[in-house]
This record gives sequence, structure tokens and C-alpha cells, in this order.
Amino acid sequence: MTLIKQGNLLDNKTMVDIIPYSEALKHHIKLLNVEWLKKYFRVEPIDALQLSNPQEEIIDKGGLIFYARYQNKIVGTACLLKVNDFVYELGKMAVTESAQGLGIGKLLMDHCLALAKHMKLKTVILYSNRSLSSAIHIYKKYGFVEVELEPGHYERADIKMEKNI
Repeated sequence: MTLIKQGNLLDNKTMVDIIPYSEALKHHIKLLNVEWLKKYFRVEPIDALQLSNPQEEIIDKGGLIFYARYQNKIVGTACLLKVNDFVYELGKMAVTESAQGLGIGKLLMDHCLALAKHMKLKTVILYSNRSLSSAIHIYKKYGFVEVELEPGHYERADIKMEKNI
């Protein structure tokens, strides 16, 4: 299931398209996420595996990948990674530094949550780090609440949050 949201208005004249994964865009998920991970943390083995093999490690396992296209360039990405039939993880969300502050992350979040509702999911989870206080604040505004963090998912994660859909 993929929905294409074209023509998302950032302001009175700026358009962003949210488009689904395609093999032709495969390298963007790795490029965008590695840029973000290296800035704040490090690329962990699970990241390297998923980002190098998005078709096999995300799509073929029931997940979804989306890209934000702005001024004819891919500037952002987000994924819904399948945990089970009713729970997906919001992850691999990144916006290139030159496009940050334009609201592209919000558009990706809105798209993923709208799709989760359309899919009749019960819960969307995410893993983060408390040092990313702006992100945590945004997640809370979207209705995510902190839940118990199980050990061993991502080394960088010190908080797990979930939102009932």
C-alpha cells in the first residue's frame, strides 16, 4: 500500500511531493540517513544492513519507505517498518541539512501517520534519544508517549515512544 501525496504546500509557493520507494531512488535512504547518523551518533550494524538493502530489509518485510521531493531533489525520507500486523515503527526519518527548517519532517510525519490510520494500525512506535529534545517535543505534540524501552534495539536509543492510532 502506497499513497502519493503531491503538492504539499510548505508556504504560499513552495511545493513538496511525498513519493514512495522505488529502486531508482534506493540510494537516497542511505545517503540521507548516514548524513544524519554521522552528525548526531554513528551508523550501527542494523542501520548499515537496512540502509544498504532497503528492498530486502524493509519493503520485503512489509515496511514502507517514503521520500520528500523538493525543487526536484530528494531531500527527506521516512519509513514505517513492520513489527507485526498492527504495530509499525516510524524510523529512518531524515531531512538533509540544506532543507531543514522548511517543515519537510512534519510533512513526512503527517504522511506516515495518515497512512498508519488508513492501514488500521493499532500502534506506531519510535526510538529516539533524549539529547534530541526538539524531536522529542515534536513527537509529544503528535501524541506519542514514552513507554518502557526494551534493551538492544538501537545503541543510541534511550527512549521509546508510541502512539495509538
